[in-house]
Amino acid sequence: MARVLLGVTGSVAAIKTPALFEELGQAGHSVRVVATQAALYFFDSSPLGNALYCDADEWPGERYQRGDPVLHIELRRWADLLLIAPLDANTLAKLAAGLADNCLTCIYRAWDPARPIVVAPAMNTLMWEHPLTARHLNALTFDGLPLPRIVGPITKQLACGDVGIGAMAEPAEIVRAVQEVLERFPVTTRP
Repeated sequence: MARVLLGVTGSVAAIKTPALFEELGQAGHSVRVVATQAALYFFDSSPLGNALYCDADEWPGERYQRGDPVLHIELRRWADLLLIAPLDANTLAKLAAGLADNCLTCIYRAWDPARPIVVAPAMNTLMWEHPLTARHLNALTFDGLPLPRIVGPITKQLACGDVGIGAMAEPAEIVRAVQEVLERFPVTTRP
C-alpha cells in the first residue's frame, strides 16, 4: 500500500499510538513513527521496535559531518503520507507559525505540499474551542490545496475528567481517513 509516517505529539491521546501503528500495518501500510519528546511520556514504545524515531535520533553523532544523513529529510523522502495523530495544541501552533524546532516539525516544514497530510487533533475542550485553534488549522492549508485532511476530535470524558469535545478519533476512524486520502491521492511509484 503506502509508506505512512506517523507523527505523535504530546497529547495524552498518544497512548493510542501502538494501536494506531498496528491498525495501519494491518491495513497493509509500512509505518514509521516520529514522536516528540512530550509524546514519549504517554506510550510504551517497545511494540514499535526500530520504526520509532525521536529528536535524539536527528543528530546522533558528536558533531555533524558533511554527508551524514539528515533524518527529517530521509523520513520525508521515504513517506508517501504524513499522519500526525494526535496533533496537540502546542504542535499545531508551531506548524501554523512555520516553526521547525524538533524532528517532526522539521519534517512538516520540509514536506512536499503535493503529498497528502492527515491530522487528528486531540486536546482539552477549551483548547479545541479556542479561536486560535481554528486560525491555526486554517493556516495549515497550502496555497489552496485541500490538505491536510482533518480527522476531528470526538466528544467523551477526557483524561482531565471534563466531558466534551477534544478526544482524538479512534484509530479505526483515522485509518479510514488515511485510506480515503490515499484513494484521492494515489501513491506514485518511487525508488
